[in-house]
Amino acid sequence: MADNKKVWLITGSSTGFGRSLTEAVLKHGHRVVATARKPEQLSDLVDQYPETAKAVRLDVTNTQQVHDAVKSSVDAFGHIDVLVNNAGYGTIGALEEVSEEAIQRQFATNVFGALNMIKAVLPGLRQQRSGHILNISSVGGFVSFAGTGIYCSTKFALEGLSEALSKEVAPLGIKVTIIEPGAFRTDFNGRSLATPEHLIDDYASTSGEFLKWIRETDGTQPGDPDKAAQAMIQAVESHNPPLRLALGADALHLISEKLSSVKAEMEAWKQVSINTAFEGLEVGAIGG
Repeated sequence: MADNKKVWLITGSSTGFGRSLTEAVLKHGHRVVATARKPEQLSDLVDQYPETAKAVRLDVTNTQQVHDAVKSSVDAFGHIDVLVNNAGYGTIGALEEVSEEAIQRQFATNVFGALNMIKAVLPGLRQQRSGHILNISSVGGFVSFAGTGIYCSTKFALEGLSEALSKEVAPLGIKVTIIEPGAFRTDFNGRSLATPEHLIDDYASTSGEFLKWIRETDGTQPGDPDKAAQAMIQAVESHNPPLRLALGADALHLISEKLSSVKAEMEAWKQVSINTAFEGLEVGAIGG
């Protein structure tokens, strides 16, 4: 196997971005440990690529399965070069509508599941002084919308830990990239979507309208998951990969719009912000 062929460990490989990325990486000649809660859904890929594909059972909320998946990857291919934290789903509903149990499930998968994977692979990446971690966030990891408070808070958390992680591991030769897709034609809006059991009429014109839009656009989203997969591979193959990679013109527009809004608001309230220091004291940047 050529030196430039990497070993990828991809979570949530059975559908959506995970499936498209797994197929694309295998077509590029790399080795892949594809994981899913039902690994039999990946048997066709293992049959097609018997030397370079391995399917492993993995629920990212199960710590033992996380460590077993990492061990299986190393046992099969000797090491791991790229971890892709793709496993996740969306919960849509006003904050008041979403149950405590649903909130905990959402964070367990989207945040703690990814964190479990990161902590499990880091010892090996540190030892080899190389590697790349791709955390699949969302445009909702940068911009929040009515009805997405729980989902977006998990993606905001993922972005916060990814940004810190990138600074911690950069001197060790390990790279981190946050993927921020807009609306792509996956099953996010359909089968994978979680919604509240009881809706509150007062939120019909805010979170209710967003939920309606999500359902109406299912199957007609502009983003092509296969093209997203190629973009992710391009980021991994780059000598200077981005910390954040927005995917889709819609994601670029929404993120740019928020950056402009935040800048304008900070400028409008600049003097109020500055006037909170003790008299005569100059305050520098945190960590600067």
